[in-house]
Amino acid sequence: MEFASKRDPLVQRFLQELEVRASSAYTVRNYAHALREFAHWHTETVGGAPDWLSLKRDTFRLYIRALGRQGLARSPIHLRFSALRGFYRFLLREGLIQAHPVRDLSLPRRERRLPHFIPAAQMAALLEAPLRMLATPPSKDRPESEAALLWRDAAILEVIYSSGLRISEACGLRQSDIDLAERRLRVRGKGRKEREIPLGRPAARAMERYWKEARIPRSPDAPAFLRGPADSEPAQPVRPIEIQKRLKRYLLSAGLDRKLTPHKLRHSFATHLLDRGADLRSVQELLGHTRLASTEIYTHVSAERLKQAYDAAHPRA
Repeated sequence: MEFASKRDPLVQRFLQELEVRASSAYTVRNYAHALREFAHWHTETVGGAPDWLSLKRDTFRLYIRALGRQGLARSPIHLRFSALRGFYRFLLREGLIQAHPVRDLSLPRRERRLPHFIPAAQMAALLEAPLRMLATPPSKDRPESEAALLWRDAAILEVIYSSGLRISEACGLRQSDIDLAERRLRVRGKGRKEREIPLGRPAARAMERYWKEARIPRSPDAPAFLRGPADSEPAQPVRPIEIQKRLKRYLLSAGLDRKLTPHKLRHSFATHLLDRGADLRSVQELLGHTRLASTEIYTHVSAERLKQAYDAAHPRA
């Protein structure tokens, strides 16, 4: 099966627009994959490549049922239709269709899964893991050249947790986005939306240490977090996948599940704030959520923890 975006000019134009709008590489890749899957299903089941401009709602209803028969969970079904809805919004904007065949289609109710978070004590152990490794003498497992990366990892993990960033937002920071004196960050989130966020003292100190100890040349437009040592040319920003891979060793060092992702630091940021009395609207702004409903799920985590504490401690629970 040939990749849909390489053979279909409409899909290719849509994916290019996503990139122009600064959608994450993760979103572009997932949307491309979802459109490719639909095109393959249409070719095998309906017959022939889909004519995107003339497809009817009944075709998409058939696709929903086909995904259900495959045993696909509800969240992946929603992800596939997010891609299709986005694609058809693009076709509407371009004036290529008059009606949106995917809008308001009835999808299986999405499971409401509570976000996982890392308790505060374990979070402290995780954030200290790169520093513990720096404290060990250089060896085969920890060569001297690794020091700059450990300083970087200590800083980026602190920043993600301190300010609730997505991993892509942290990796995309420039030096000029970080005001250490005022302890503030300027972040470009989804859809190029900018927001300003406070930066905690430990995170600010970690940034200062990284730039100093790793001898990072100061330049406003340079990446805040380099992919390699300071003397590597050209200076490139660290990629999310690289932090995800390196996080596993720190999770192991802290006695945590190695399957946890950097996004769990963001979940923990929100949960810990709400646990300590932060109001929901403020947390929404800090996270950069467009909809309050996206933030409200963290209140369920805090409420569930309160119930567990009540059940465990109250004599007549």
